[in-house]
Amino acid sequence: MTTFAERLWQSSKGRRSLVCVGLDPDPELMAVADVLDFNKAVIDATHDLVCAYKPNLAFYEALGRRGLDALEGTVAHIRSAAPDVIVLGDAKRGDIGSTNAMHARALFEVWGFDAATINGYAGGEALEPFLSYRDRGVFVWCRSSNPGARELQDRVVVDNGTTMALHEYLAARAREWNKLGNLGLVAGAAYPDDIGKIRSRCPDMPILVPGVGKQSGDLYEAVRQGLDSNAFNLLIASSRSITYASRDPDGFAQAARAAAAELRDGINLVLEQEGRTWDRN
Repeated sequence: MTTFAERLWQSSKGRRSLVCVGLDPDPELMAVADVLDFNKAVIDATHDLVCAYKPNLAFYEALGRRGLDALEGTVAHIRSAAPDVIVLGDAKRGDIGSTNAMHARALFEVWGFDAATINGYAGGEALEPFLSYRDRGVFVWCRSSNPGARELQDRVVVDNGTTMALHEYLAARAREWNKLGNLGLVAGAAYPDDIGKIRSRCPDMPILVPGVGKQSGDLYEAVRQGLDSNAFNLLIASSRSITYASRDPDGFAQAARAAAAELRDGINLVLEQEGRTWDRN
């Protein structure tokens, strides 16, 4: 069985890209009215430049039945246009184990996502239904980019005499939960130093870094701090900066392509500056 980490690496290396495009349809921002038509155009324009797409389920659910139909069509189109690209369901689901079993079934069997974001607040035992899907990636929401994140995520905890922030403790626990090698973490680009701390605790786990672009995340530091020592194990996610690069109905897809290419090239420049190249990994 091919592991999720192997699939992620093959998708990344094949396109020499760590770019993950967030597909978050907002009717007030889209250049065309139909969600599926909009997503198809973005996918067709960018699929050779990115290693993953990340539909945020909240944006589809907010549109009701037509939004869910558009999500189904979006996943199907990605499978057709770029079958090796990772499709990551940004759901951040999390509950006790019995409910998580239904969440996992919905995300991995009904929607067919290659990976999903989840909330780990219920602890490692409750996450087992997600982690039991050995070939799927499970990204625990660890450090978010919103200003209020510090209210809880920076609370100090003491573990075996060691003092650390709560998000660091969560990362350390996630490493213990990662028995099957399919667990990763979400850490926002707004706090690159914290990405580095998380990486030091989880040296070989994938990290999804949202918040580059419109949320003003520092690209250079996010990439430098997030790289692991072997395979890159890093996804740099951008949503609005790519999909809403233009509101011109005739030019938004090409604008999305240009923005995706700029981000990919910017990431690869950081890799080069760090002495890390695709050919050497």
